[in-house]
Amino acid sequence: MNKKTATKLLIRKHKDFLKSIDDEEIRKLIDKNSMITGGSIVSLLLNEKVNDYDYYFTDQETCRRVAEYFVKKYNDAHPEGAGKRPGTGARIRPRVEVEEDTGRVRVIVKSQGLAGDKTDGEYQFFESRPSEEGEEFVEGVTAPVESMVSDADDIPAGELEGDGKKEPYRVIFMTSNAITLSNGVQLVIRFYGNPKEIHKNYDFVHCTNYWLSEDQRLYLNQPALEAILSKTLSYVGSLYPIASVIRTRKFLKRGWHINAGQYLKMCFQVSELNLKDINVLDDQLIGVDCAYFYQVIENLKERMIEDPDFKIEMPYLISIIDRIF
Repeated sequence: MNKKTATKLLIRKHKDFLKSIDDEEIRKLIDKNSMITGGSIVSLLLNEKVNDYDYYFTDQETCRRVAEYFVKKYNDAHPEGAGKRPGTGARIRPRVEVEEDTGRVRVIVKSQGLAGDKTDGEYQFFESRPSEEGEEFVEGVTAPVESMVSDADDIPAGELEGDGKKEPYRVIFMTSNAITLSNGVQLVIRFYGNPKEIHKNYDFVHCTNYWLSEDQRLYLNQPALEAILSKTLSYVGSLYPIASVIRTRKFLKRGWHINAGQYLKMCFQVSELNLKDINVLDDQLIGVDCAYFYQVIENLKERMIEDPDFKIEMPYLISIIDRIF
């Protein structure tokens, strides 16, 4: 797909999303201070199906107010305490709030509980999902964790595109980092700022093209285009190198290539992390697309509560990972 066609599709998607916003002030903020970047633009350029469109915001106020708007929508639609609890037929709706401190906007859940369930009664734990995997998430299952709520309710993957039967762009999944909506939109609140600032947190160069709402232009850069054309993973550094290492599996399945030097870059960044610090390990795994990592972290935290002198060492970590995976 050429740049002109991709731009038209992005504008069409943006306008459709804006139509769903019933607060004029919020609608204007999104229309002026947002950008779409990441895997969706790669998919458009390669004529592949777009799983979801990742929105980022250029300033903290817009980020906070948009998060508050959708959290209020969710809370209004799901009164606190309504529903059933897993295993007993009871479903608990926790109260969700937006917290803002030291330059960070996050969604928090005030009480643990399930905000979405599936009829088969099977649950998995998810802390977060990578932006490109919205479709896989909707096909999957969800369960209660402190910083996550979901309203997936066994939604088929096709509903990411909308089926006209339910309210479009409604909240179906929330973590402390992002709000996932139906119709294929994800609002990332973990980072905000201009494109350069946002892309400091991106790991692979092919994801760094972007579309700005303010001028409705698609910005393509040569390194990203070269990587897309050759389907080559080129690592440019990330705040979350562990997630980057694990994410390569997904790209390799799609026919992308990576050389040993890129892995060395990631390993070097990982070596600078103190993964024996539970807070560092938890933060590093928050974006990994695997349910079981949540269980690893929870197991380590429980052990630390039981034994204040406990330290994370390789033999114990290996035993936990092998058992869980």
